[in-house]
Amino acid sequence: MNIELYRFAARLRESINSSFKNENFDALALELFALQFKYNSGYKKICEARRLTPPVVEHWTQIPAVPTAAFKELELTSLAPDERVAVFHSSGTTEQKPSRHFHSEESLAVYETALWNWYELHFGGDGELIFLTPNPIAAPHSSLVHMFETIRGKMAPPESVFTGNVSTDASWTVDFAATIQKLNAAAKTKIPMTLLGTAFSFVHLLDHLAENNLCFQLPENSRAMETGGYKNRSRVLPKTELHALITERLGIPPGKIFCEYGMSELSSQAYSVTSDEWQVTSTSDAARHSSLVTHHFKFPPWARVQVISPETSREVCDGESGLIRIFDLANVFSVAAIQTEDLGVCRGDGFELIGRAQMAEPRGCSLMTA
Repeated sequence: MNIELYRFAARLRESINSSFKNENFDALALELFALQFKYNSGYKKICEARRLTPPVVEHWTQIPAVPTAAFKELELTSLAPDERVAVFHSSGTTEQKPSRHFHSEESLAVYETALWNWYELHFGGDGELIFLTPNPIAAPHSSLVHMFETIRGKMAPPESVFTGNVSTDASWTVDFAATIQKLNAAAKTKIPMTLLGTAFSFVHLLDHLAENNLCFQLPENSRAMETGGYKNRSRVLPKTELHALITERLGIPPGKIFCEYGMSELSSQAYSVTSDEWQVTSTSDAARHSSLVTHHFKFPPWARVQVISPETSREVCDGESGLIRIFDLANVFSVAAIQTEDLGVCRGDGFELIGRAQMAEPRGCSLMTA
């Protein structure tokens, strides 16, 4: 057990629980970088090859970022094998080699502290939940499912359920009968309902409802959270059309539909914030639904995002596009600086997600293998 990293993790959890202060980020980032350079041999080699070591790096923006693809080839962890109690795999097709993010009990404690504080701030802890994913037993290596189980455990509503399954080809499916049963029950109550799932899962549920001419009017303040992820498992819908169908079939107003951005290599999540106002021209025809809303994502204060030009490797200006790079302090025992293959547009202290970089492998939680 590495005492220095465990002490850092304990301090970080305390800081997150007591309202993390932005001005502490740079000092903590540099401290964590020095510890990860010291105790994570795979990461140390990467840093040395780039000649970016703790004596040289003076600001968190100079800390070397590791491509997500490196998690497929290297064990980028400071945890000894006997400390590891869980491993999260990246999603993708079954032919692809997954990334591996190892966790100890303390690592999961940091993950869950970061997750719950940011989730509760945005969504509170009321109402029932339907998770359109398999349960943790069926999908033990999914960081998304672990996220959902953590939320369920913190809120502890007895009626909350997982209504997803893992099929024989390892893809995720939705149990329509179980989901509709829960929707029917919720529609008869005044208790708000939150549906959480991948875009792929929502498309399949909404298509099933359309095929059977079913619509629901869920209680006031009901919400939906979609986490992206199609990747050849369903037709791909523009986000405005998908959200319009959620409104049409489930009665959840557009302003109560949120997006989440995360990945197995991270321990923190970003949630969408919206600008302008939704305009709904029709609730009966999704094609005539229009919106002025733009979904921007924002990470919690213990994480930072940069949008990096692939041509210059420098951070772009506000409104310009590039590759998304994230520094997540909650990644205590792996690597805090992660270079994704996702394209985004810089929007102040947040970003707008615009897709995957050309030639990047497809990924999406709807393809998570069990």
